[in-house]
Amino acid sequence: MMAVSHRNKLRVPELNPEIYGLSLDDNVKSGYSLNDLAEQLRLIYCGPTAIEFMHINNWEERQWLSQNFENIIAEELRKEELLRIGNLMLKCENFDRFLATKFPTLKRYGAEGAESMFAFFSELFEGSPEKSVEQIIIGIAHRGRLNLLTQLMEFPTVHMFRKIKGRTEFPESADASGDVLSHLVSSFDYKGAEGNVHVTMLPNPSHLEAVNPVAMGKARARAWSMNKGDYSPEERSARTGDSVLNVLIHGDGAFSGQGVVWESIALSQAPHFRLGGTVHLVTNNQIAFTAESSVGRSSTHCTDIAKAFEYPVIHVNGDHPEEVVKATRLALAYRERFRKDVFINLVCFRRWGHNELDDPTFTSPVMYKEVEARESVPRLFLDRLIEEGITSEEQVKEELQKHTEQLNNELKKVDSTAPIDVSHRGAWEGFKQAPKAIETWDTGVTTDLLRFIGAGSVKVPEDFDTHKHLYKMHIDSRLQKMQSGEGIDWATAEAMAFGSILLEGNDVRISGQDVGRGTFCHRHAMMVDQSTDQIHIPLNELVEGQKNQLEVANNLLSEEAILGFEWGFSSENPRRLCVWEAQFGDFFNGAQIIIDTFIASAESKWLTSSGLTMLLPHGFDGAGPEHSSCRMERFLQICDSREDQTPVDGENVNMRIANPTTSAQYFHLLRKQVVPNYRKPLIVVGPKILLRHPKAASRIDEFAPGTTYRNVISEDVTSAAGKIKKVIFVSGKHWIAVEKARDERGLKDSVAIVRVEMLCPFPVVDLQAVLKKYPGAQEFVWSQEEPRNAGAWSFVRPRFENALGVRLKFAGRRELAWTATAIGEQHTKEAEEVINQTFA
Repeated sequence: MMAVSHRNKLRVPELNPEIYGLSLDDNVKSGYSLNDLAEQLRLIYCGPTAIEFMHINNWEERQWLSQNFENIIAEELRKEELLRIGNLMLKCENFDRFLATKFPTLKRYGAEGAESMFAFFSELFEGSPEKSVEQIIIGIAHRGRLNLLTQLMEFPTVHMFRKIKGRTEFPESADASGDVLSHLVSSFDYKGAEGNVHVTMLPNPSHLEAVNPVAMGKARARAWSMNKGDYSPEERSARTGDSVLNVLIHGDGAFSGQGVVWESIALSQAPHFRLGGTVHLVTNNQIAFTAESSVGRSSTHCTDIAKAFEYPVIHVNGDHPEEVVKATRLALAYRERFRKDVFINLVCFRRWGHNELDDPTFTSPVMYKEVEARESVPRLFLDRLIEEGITSEEQVKEELQKHTEQLNNELKKVDSTAPIDVSHRGAWEGFKQAPKAIETWDTGVTTDLLRFIGAGSVKVPEDFDTHKHLYKMHIDSRLQKMQSGEGIDWATAEAMAFGSILLEGNDVRISGQDVGRGTFCHRHAMMVDQSTDQIHIPLNELVEGQKNQLEVANNLLSEEAILGFEWGFSSENPRRLCVWEAQFGDFFNGAQIIIDTFIASAESKWLTSSGLTMLLPHGFDGAGPEHSSCRMERFLQICDSREDQTPVDGENVNMRIANPTTSAQYFHLLRKQVVPNYRKPLIVVGPKILLRHPKAASRIDEFAPGTTYRNVISEDVTSAAGKIKKVIFVSGKHWIAVEKARDERGLKDSVAIVRVEMLCPFPVVDLQAVLKKYPGAQEFVWSQEEPRNAGAWSFVRPRFENALGVRLKFAGRRELAWTATAIGEQHTKEAEEVINQTFA
């Protein structure tokens, strides 16, 4: 259970010569017996450090790992290195004890028992510049985080104490609420002996492994911003992972149990997601909350998942910090050589319970008898250094006293220290938080440029073997639309938006399952040569020497890791439109953790902005559950729109939720994600039948300068405004069915249809203007194709009543326990009932 060396005590069958039919006393040419060689191997592989790599199929990797492991293990650390590690661990331990004394009721998730993890961080920061690493992106959960921030990452200790005392970490001018202590972050330049490296720690939620794909996305996006690795113009000399290193710190329990871990590692070598290797450290406490390893996993080691991907695992005893340094050196060298992930399993223990207020003896009495009887890891290590004459007890006491005085001085400064605004720096310089008012931005583009982009979006090389179907239905069709300026469909509008964004100096990345062609075969942003499988992306060759690019990332069948990756990607640089498209809207629910803890709340918790756009195909067309609804009600529930509408919503809502009905509307939505000097996540309740429906197609003048997104679309009824007795409010493609039924019933002169295109921020002012057009209206109906307990109904009803003084009647499907019926006849019957209710 404990981090205890079992040198010479382990029974390792593979090291018994007799199982190979040999005698223990058989001599080899060198004069040693096989037993001597077996003992030598035990000393190397069965000591405080061990390694697993025989599961790797690549012979070169196995040979390299064998040779370099044995060489690095045999190295001796210099005295100054040992002393640096000892003093660092001493300060970390002292910091934890200081917090325990000054703040006895604090849940600090300290590093006690795992202090040797700071030998890892110290070597990581020192050794990375030697490997030409310029940027380190760290994803880490709670344990040891406060120590890392204050002792190595230059987070001001006084600001840590301010937070502990209940003060906000943000200035009063910031529109944010802050987060718990264990989610604080830092970004700084580490100045080491071999050079400098910029280190960025990402904020994280309490879903411990959810930060993994976020850090991965951030790291790859950083490479794009630096034009390194896969984004380097020097294709021949560049390697994936150049300059940027992703580092993930896990806990053994969460690492074994969370599905996002598997999803994230599955991305590690996938095109458009690969990082050139992540260095993983698993802080193996041998217990998760109160669950010991016997019930916490089904494998021998918590790191066994790495074997499925043929990644090496270095096991190291946490009682030996110098061995942790060696393990880190090996991990960095392997990552540099092979550009693959590598794992360090730091076998340690947890001094206290899940947090410092927890009593672990309730459930793990035997383990904690051993823990209580142990001296601390820093003390044991320093005793060894004293014994070896590297330091003295007096020097240790002096270092301890000096550090304690420093902590006390920082604590005294709390009342006189103001928070610092650290948002919108680096790539985000010049950007700000969104205003509290609704803004209208001119997102139109000149017609000539749109025609140029539209034509360029289907241009292929002369020798390119294009799919025959695409010539007529995609290429020729789009060219005709550009010439006539009529019938511009959804995919063409998207291509024009992407192209204009690129030519204005922004990058575009779209990710999802089959996004290149689109789930509904409408996009074809990338074309595939039918003879060679060669991929061509026309929007990347609009002009000669085009600087900004469209990255089309067809991805594996994952939602949580992919969406986390894309959010991390979007948070790195505001001059990049990042889009994730679900295959069907319902499929986002596998990524609900990412939506709740990052997309919906990151700016409020951490002042971290993102313009991530989610496209969620939605529509009740008889396809049944999991293929009908994007569950817009869930997004509406977690947006911070005011139900009482006092004051009315502004651009500062936590995310925008739109349900556009025309291709021009979609075009303006996408462009508004990059035109303003602030960023907000955008949820697009996307279409399926509207992708090709003629009523959703737009004219080219609807994209021209001076045009913008319309939050509400109403009919032109100037001549008959006084005759309107009923107003039907709808959202999304349902308006087509309602309009058809109204006209067939001869009610066009007495019934008006209003499309609510933007749900959040709720367009109070626009709706007030529309209602003035119908002074004689006596009945107001909200009609939707979704069930009553879904869709926008529960969101719009109180806002219509409180802000507009309008009491709505409901027309829609009855409450359902699932999203949609799977029975065709029942679907048709329900659709008819919705229309009948609407015009009852």
